[in-house]
Amino acid sequence: MQDEVDERPPFRLRPLILPVYLPTFLIALGQGAVLPVIPLFAKDLGAGIGLAGLVFAMRGFGTMVFDVPAGVAASRFGDRRTLLIGAASIVVVGIGSSASTTVLQLAVFTFLYGAGNAVFQIARLAYISEVAPVEQRGRVIALMGGTNRIATFIGPIGGGLLAHRFGLPAPFVLQAAAGGLAAVIIFFTVTGSGAARIVSEHGVYARVGATLRDHRHSFLTWGLAVITLQVIRGGRQILVPLWGDHIGLDVAAIGLAVGFSSAIDMLLFYPVGVVMDRWGRKYVAVPSLVVLSVGLALLPLTRNFEMLLLVGVLTGLGNGLGTGIVMTLGADLSPRIGRGEFLGVWRLVGDVGTAGGPFVIGAIAGALTLGAASLVAAGIGLTGAVFMMAVARETLTRARETAARPP
Repeated sequence: MQDEVDERPPFRLRPLILPVYLPTFLIALGQGAVLPVIPLFAKDLGAGIGLAGLVFAMRGFGTMVFDVPAGVAASRFGDRRTLLIGAASIVVVGIGSSASTTVLQLAVFTFLYGAGNAVFQIARLAYISEVAPVEQRGRVIALMGGTNRIATFIGPIGGGLLAHRFGLPAPFVLQAAAGGLAAVIIFFTVTGSGAARIVSEHGVYARVGATLRDHRHSFLTWGLAVITLQVIRGGRQILVPLWGDHIGLDVAAIGLAVGFSSAIDMLLFYPVGVVMDRWGRKYVAVPSLVVLSVGLALLPLTRNFEMLLLVGVLTGLGNGLGTGIVMTLGADLSPRIGRGEFLGVWRLVGDVGTAGGPFVIGAIAGALTLGAASLVAAGIGLTGAVFMMAVARETLTRARETAARPP
């Protein structure tokens, strides 16, 4: 077996530029362009502030509803066809959103955008799980996460300029064009790797149920740890700007602090991938939780722009240390057979934390104070770090053992 492994050609990142990284950049660019515009377009169509927020939330709801079906589709149709379905659906959504004339239409297309995004993301991770060897999986996925971060950083700038010059529907046209170009690239560059491998006599519900049963230990250990990480990541996104407003800073100052935080976040993806592959996933996951928690614990002590900027940089560092960690853990823990179903459930676990974070933090802030909410978030993060260290097994070791077994 070892001789067979040694005879394989060395794995290179460059062949993944066209099938993985360029479509990732394009899809994320379109996402970054439209996300800030969705609530504004909803208001332009007649929605109030509350209804505009609900329209925006439809994207996350659509993603959560379609996480598991997207995983089933990846197993049923294979990674290539599912990637094409996801990219093509984003084209349809972009065109439909740009042509919306009512709030209801925009809400429906925003929901469908979340669904298409779930299909694309899960099929992409399933494909990477198949083609990237364990010892380089962290770098491959962290680079993918970095590509996504860069695109979503650039996207709002381009989307804002388009909306200013051509009107609010214009960024959705950009989204459709980016999705169409991604679909063309996937069609010509993605191979049939990761074809469907399911037991045909088992129904969809039976396979998903078997996934939950057979991998319950993974979901109850790493899954719970990931939820804590996603909760404080989501909480961070609302706590820093809200606290800046609480201490009397203007929007420009708050935006600068958040921008610096995002810049630090984007710089860490490749070193983080190297650490994950060389020493293990816990070596970035635990520090990510700890640094994020420390940053949020310090937030209530800030009284001016300089202090808020420092906290923003610290939380950006913590978030950057976790670049790609959730996807890498999912790839490590996923089985060879039924990979799509597992990744669908795994992504749903992460999305529950992402969606629940702002809700939980907002509820605590409403019941107590904003500072108390920040301290609770920090406590959740530190608890997750301790739980991760004490209970969750290092997945790099497990993935290597699984890869060494004959199929």
